[in-house]
Amino acid sequence: MEGNLIKINEWLLPLSWLYGMGSDFRNMLFNTGILSSKTYDIPIISVGNITAGGTGKTPHIEYLIRLLSKDYKVAVLSRGYKRRSRGYVLAQADTPMEKIGDEPWQIKEKFPQVYVAVDTNRRHGIEKLMTDQKTRDVQVILLDDAYQHRYVTPGINILLIDYHRMITEDRLLPAGRLRERVSNKIRANMVIVTKCPRNLTPIGYRVVQQALHLKPYQSLFFSTFKYGNLKKLFTNGEMPLEQIRKDSMHVLLVTGIGNPQQMEQDMRKFAQYVTPLSYSDHHYFTPQNVEEINNAALKMPKPMIIVTTEKDAPRLKNMQGFNEVVRDNLFVFPIEIEILKEKETTLNEQIINYVHKNS
Repeated sequence: MEGNLIKINEWLLPLSWLYGMGSDFRNMLFNTGILSSKTYDIPIISVGNITAGGTGKTPHIEYLIRLLSKDYKVAVLSRGYKRRSRGYVLAQADTPMEKIGDEPWQIKEKFPQVYVAVDTNRRHGIEKLMTDQKTRDVQVILLDDAYQHRYVTPGINILLIDYHRMITEDRLLPAGRLRERVSNKIRANMVIVTKCPRNLTPIGYRVVQQALHLKPYQSLFFSTFKYGNLKKLFTNGEMPLEQIRKDSMHVLLVTGIGNPQQMEQDMRKFAQYVTPLSYSDHHYFTPQNVEEINNAALKMPKPMIIVTTEKDAPRLKNMQGFNEVVRDNLFVFPIEIEILKEKETTLNEQIINYVHKNS
């Protein structure tokens, strides 16, 4: 596969075998009804994956918000990964990022009209959204990263697969990145292959389609990223991405995401000189990290720019101690998705028809 980013740790395959036994046993409990899955009388759409690390869940959730919020009251329910709180939390305009997690905070910041809640118990979270005085007018719930959360049966289950990390070529954790076996893609109603090259050829489409070998009831779509202007994090201001290439800028790329290699590849489409400074996924930056970023920025050749992701932006903005070079040159790289192969209308209609019929 073009741009394959899969790395298999062969020496960990025996542990993957044990992991697979545990995953298979859990799925068997749900498949046989020993563990129950609940349905609700409200449209519920789940967006998730079967791989650890980023497949673009948040941009796809945001796509659904833009699609549905014009006509419906939308809520997003997440577990709030790495948040510093417990239980059910409904985000308000002034809720700190640490209380709900970076991705829910990002969604609430961009879509203030949407309910955003976090709860590790998805059933409890759904029921709170449906019965709480503040949110009981909700008409559709989007479950973020819930493909493995089988205690809830969504009306539409969307499985995201990274084009550069095809699940058919991967292995189970910890040798690979799979959370469960590839065969469990059978639970998906829709499969979206994400982060595709914009110039993906018809042969490329067919190769992916044949490799996934989906069932007749499963719809297959392909998406790619599209980028807006870079936006300053600490002050007002924007910069067209083309300006980086035009001025031969050196880019310091600061990330705390699941797939920094993909982000670096994307940035190299616009910049000849990219210096990555990567941290773990959902990383909470420390004063030591601030000093690392300060020092890296001072060493960068001129002209230079510092770029980070929308997910990292709130965690960086909350930190104290950045020098003037960083504060004046730190930009956020905004990302949206675009459905390829002229199938955007088809995808939109399937989503809207489901919500309309079940409202």
